[in-house]
Amino acid sequence: MRFLTIRLLATLLIAPLTLWFAPSALAQEDRPTPVQIVALDECDPATFNAVLPDFCKNVTLAPVFHFATTFADLFKEAMQGTPDPGWDFEPDSVTIRKGTPLIVVNQGGEPHTFTEVAKFGGGFVPDLNGGQAAVPECARGFKDVAVARTRILQGSQLQVTGLSKGEHLFECCIHPWMRVTVHVNE
Repeated sequence: MRFLTIRLLATLLIAPLTLWFAPSALAQEDRPTPVQIVALDECDPATFNAVLPDFCKNVTLAPVFHFATTFADLFKEAMQGTPDPGWDFEPDSVTIRKGTPLIVVNQGGEPHTFTEVAKFGGGFVPDLNGGQAAVPECARGFKDVAVARTRILQGSQLQVTGLSKGEHLFECCIHPWMRVTVHVNE
């Protein structure tokens, strides 16, 4: 009898709680899972920080195993039109449903931007543009609040929401070869 009473009480308590929590659990299923984009770079702390103190905070093994890019090499390669492929957004292209948020995570050693542009082109550091003119969205650099809001410091993230249906282009206004195309479907 005692077991039956405990079982009855448990049923009477658990059933209403389950029904109470079920709608919120079902509502969460309607929310799209965010899509992650990662900003990468392999800046060499010794050479970058000699020019821009405390700028490069590379915590990977690149400096230890000597595959980090020096400050001089980054500029030299960009000016020659062959920018360092280690500076990249991954993936380069994504397709999402309308309403899906993008989470852009900076896993590199230096700051980047994730700025929406009408057309890919140069950024606000002329020597890194590989001969391309700066796109209007990037031209004023961090003096433009719209660009400043897209800055992603090392180890931080930026969330992009509310993208309309169609194609959206994003680039880093500092390292303009870092580019992502986002296709938004209904």
